[in-house]
Amino acid sequence: MSATPWPDDLDVFRERVGEWCRSEIPAGWRQAQTGVTGAEFVAFQQDWFQRLRRAGFAVPHWPAEYGGGMPVAHQIVLYRELAAHDAPRLVLAFVSVHHAAATLLGAGTPEQRRRHLPAILDGEIWAQGFSEPGAGSDLAALRTAARRDGEHYVVTGQKVWASGAQYADWCLLLARTDPEAPKRRGISYFLLDMRSPGIEVRPIRQATGDAHFCEIFLDEVRIPAGNLIGAENRGWQVAQQTLGAERGLTMLELAERLGHAGFRWLVSAAREHDDPVVLDRLAALEIELTGLRALCRDLVERHAAGTAGPADASVVKLVYSELLQRMTDFGAELGGVGAHAVLRKPMSGGWESGAWVLDFVGSWEWTIPGGTSEIQRSIIGERGLGLPREPVLP
Repeated sequence: MSATPWPDDLDVFRERVGEWCRSEIPAGWRQAQTGVTGAEFVAFQQDWFQRLRRAGFAVPHWPAEYGGGMPVAHQIVLYRELAAHDAPRLVLAFVSVHHAAATLLGAGTPEQRRRHLPAILDGEIWAQGFSEPGAGSDLAALRTAARRDGEHYVVTGQKVWASGAQYADWCLLLARTDPEAPKRRGISYFLLDMRSPGIEVRPIRQATGDAHFCEIFLDEVRIPAGNLIGAENRGWQVAQQTLGAERGLTMLELAERLGHAGFRWLVSAAREHDDPVVLDRLAALEIELTGLRALCRDLVERHAAGTAGPADASVVKLVYSELLQRMTDFGAELGGVGAHAVLRKPMSGGWESGAWVLDFVGSWEWTIPGGTSEIQRSIIGERGLGLPREPVLP
């Protein structure tokens, strides 16, 4: 089907997307992606990305000149249909099409955009080098240092929790360029070629058995000055554009997946139980899911209209992450001892797969990274409700 123009009638568009899903989603992909090697995971993800690209579905949120331009109402339909048909997630391209693209479009030079946006469409993989040991939620406390040396910056330090860094071609990197400045004013933002000498990537084996997160060690790594994004020492402001890409349509997609496949599997797990308490909890979870999906749609529409509030994204992130934990916890409870014997889940799926114990353990990824639930509540209280900031203890 042609990527543009999109039909004005959303029902017509919904049917087109559904027809595409029925013909293009690989049959049995969940089983095929369980227990695969890293190379097999990358190959599957790259193939799926190109299928979406050919249909015009890979980067609908990008500007039209770069292969996007889909109206927001159509994007909502697209993500709902992909979730309803249990399509694979773009796990490997997530940072590329959201974080890297938002950064390049918002703060990159024309040359940087020309270099990287088409390459992302061709499969260039990005990681994000923000968090450090001791500088997670307090990101401004990062200590990785960059010093200017002629036409390069020389960077030394360590990053952690970099998703998919073992597969990445490039990395969004924050480093301190002025150690004397206040925390948020001495940080610069770089595009780091992961093939540069002096880089070591170490995958972190997680409790689920996966190694999605990585450490990145940088030892006198030379970055061309032309790879600086924005002005020197103004990287904190640029980073807010990157972090903003974690919300909106990305959360809508996750909420729709939780409300479709995730909840269907939960209902299936509950079929063996006729306890009214189980049915009551299912009903309560369905009500929460309905509210979450409405919250996400409202955020997307108001973000497009420029009326989103300063804490709205934190509300959505908090509601999604804690609901994900409660759902997967309940699934593990329903699954009983047998749920503990499931040791693998699909590589290209979301945070809900029906392998309930692994899903529950993995759900903690959402209440800690990207701003803990405690941090989100502080943002909601201070920026959303106007409450006074918590006093800093001596």
